Amino acid sequence: MPRVPTLLPLLFLLLPPLTPGVRLRDVDGDCRPCRPDRCPALAPCPVPGFAARDECGCCALCLGAEGASCGGRAGARCGPGLVCASRAAGLAPEGTGLCVCAQRGVVCGSDGRSYPSVCALRLRARLAPRAHPGHLHKARDGPCEFAPVVVVPPRGVENATGAQAHLSCAVRAVPAPVITWRKVSLSPGGTQVLEEMPGDHVNIAVQVQGGPSDHEATARILISPLKKEDEGVYQCHSVNSVGEAQAHGTVTVTELSRHRAPLFPGLDDHK
Repeated sequence: MPRVPTLLPLLFLLLPPLTPGVRLRDVDGDCRPCRPDRCPALAPCPVPGFAARDECGCCALCLGAEGASCGGRAGARCGPGLVCASRAAGLAPEGTGLCVCAQRGVVCGSDGRSYPSVCALRLRARLAPRAHPGHLHKARDGPCEFAPVVVVPPRGVENATGAQAHLSCAVRAVPAPVITWRKVSLSPGGTQVLEEMPGDHVNIAVQVQGGPSDHEATARILISPLKKEDEGVYQCHSVNSVGEAQAHGTVTVTELSRHRAPLFPGLDDHK
């Protein structure tokens, strides 16, 4: 019976060429001798200092910053202070993860800005021009404190007696502010008087709720039914341990006529 030639040499010819820069291991999983000449030229890494050697210590590679992909066939690795966390199936190739900060939570930087993580703060420090050690560091855990800022002031409204009117304002602050509504008027002597709402007004309701953005609260005042004496200027006042802020909106009330207006004014004049 004729001898069948082995197919092994042919299979080796059909294999794709070895990928430059990938450090091959032997059958036991040990790293083979390094071949620097086969390493690809490494362009400057996007993040200064985020460079290292591959897992066998041969070729240089860039490490992933926060939010970069990691793992997978290429074995992409994360930068200092980051870990490779798995992602939900279907959002990335199988075996691919995402570089996330090992220390979770918002932090306040020495520059007075809040950062989503201490890793984001360190990245900012690396990328800052003319950086020097310690120029930017974590001041405290949690977001930086700041005085209230009215991001959406109340808008003036006009409606008739018996109807309703509402004003709203949005405020950002850390820590969370206390928000109140006040009606502004003048005393007989000409001094400003602030009456806190709702007080004894059974037709006025006040509501404060969080959102729509982080560290933001929205305050609303509803007047229903409207009376002529509800007309005036209303102040949205906010305060926390750092400071305070206020904004004003005007409510204008028109009185309905006792007699219904004709559907076609002036028509009777031609009779």
